[in-house]
Amino acid sequence: MLFNSLTFLVFFLVVLALHNAPFPWRVKKTNLLIASYVFYAAWNPPFVILLWISTIVDWFAARRIHRAKTLATRRLFLLVSLCCNLGLLGFFKYGGFLLDNFIYVLAQFGVHFEPLAVDIILPVGISFYTFQTLSYTLDVYKGNAKPWQSFLDFALFVTFFPQLVAGPIVRAVDFLPQCITPKRATQTEMSWGLVLLLVGLLQKVVVADALMAPISDRVFNSQDPLIWHNAWAGTLAFSVQIFFDFAGYSTCAIGVALCLGFYLPDNFRYPYAAIGFSDFWKRWHISLSSWLRDYLYIPLGGNRKGRVRTHVNLMVTMLLGGLWHGASWTFVAWGGLHGIYRVIERFAARAGLVPTSDSALWKRLAGVSLTYLAVCFTWVLFRAQSFGQAFDLVSSMVGMQSENAVGVISRVDIMTAFLVNGCVLAHHWFMRERSLVDVFAGLRWPVQSAAIAAMLLLLFWGSNGGDERAFIYFQF
Repeated sequence: MLFNSLTFLVFFLVVLALHNAPFPWRVKKTNLLIASYVFYAAWNPPFVILLWISTIVDWFAARRIHRAKTLATRRLFLLVSLCCNLGLLGFFKYGGFLLDNFIYVLAQFGVHFEPLAVDIILPVGISFYTFQTLSYTLDVYKGNAKPWQSFLDFALFVTFFPQLVAGPIVRAVDFLPQCITPKRATQTEMSWGLVLLLVGLLQKVVVADALMAPISDRVFNSQDPLIWHNAWAGTLAFSVQIFFDFAGYSTCAIGVALCLGFYLPDNFRYPYAAIGFSDFWKRWHISLSSWLRDYLYIPLGGNRKGRVRTHVNLMVTMLLGGLWHGASWTFVAWGGLHGIYRVIERFAARAGLVPTSDSALWKRLAGVSLTYLAVCFTWVLFRAQSFGQAFDLVSSMVGMQSENAVGVISRVDIMTAFLVNGCVLAHHWFMRERSLVDVFAGLRWPVQSAAIAAMLLLLFWGSNGGDERAFIYFQF
């Protein structure tokens, strides 16, 4: 079920009506849990079973970890949780990838292996809810949390529909305490939640889908080498598309949750205004980057075991972060390139070459520009269908285009991609140290009303085609 669909609008109105009806709090939480299962089942009903498995296994594993008298027993039940969750994730998401690579390795030794065809369907959002429920078990194991007493609350935490399939990845310590007392949005929360939902839909439907997706699709779907400005326009278009598509989902999720009285964490803080790659990952997909930091990078040793080990830990974390995004070596390379950027940045910082918030304006702007250009090159790997296509596009972008390079987009498309990029960068720079809530609240009500009316008109224009595109991160 897509936020940008009439089906979701009807579903959401029913959920809101039930949530604001005079029912006991336990009944309302049960309604939300059922609604969450319906929301997920609208995509593929049998895969609700996977949610049940993760919920039940982690509920009981955490309780046994907490009650265990010996370290061996604690580790045993942590292993049960890890094997169950990562096993399901590995089978459904990486099964085909591992099999293909196994066949390739055998072929290098002259062994030709042809397995039976297995059509594995990727359950939508499995990477998100797997990491979410795993954080609960890991927090109990580390002593950062105690097992929750209400199974209903825990089941709702795992399946809460606003952020179930594409984040933000919520921690149990942040969500479960909200289940204790009855939640009903105030007038202010309801109003702001609806505004956020509108903003998120505008980001997705208008900017990502209507403006940028057609340009990036034509470039990245082309099988021919491209002229340099086509390659740049397609890459810049995808850079904007991926941000507004993913940030649009997160904004919708936060807004929908707020309409129900729940608070979800920010997932994006204007990342294209980042100065350096450490800053970028503090602003991009924050719930994932903080998860990888707390449950992978720090347990590996973080920066506590010397310079070389720190760099190794960074590379391992970013490589696995790339693999989290998809079962393809291009995603691994995307994560690895970000890891290399992080390592280079650490050397540059020690030499005093990385601008800080106290640096001169031109240095900060230069830092933002260099960071954004470097990030754009990584987006080529993220979007390309193969390493060969990525190599061809990057070659064109750096001026080494093929003699038979062609153009697949119009001058209007090229101008649109560059112009929208300029507007996005300027907007992120202006909002770098601000929040949307504070900026919108600081406007007078006529300006607020005009802004909402303009967004509604733009949303109507963007959705006129009737093409409901799924959010890109559904595939992860």
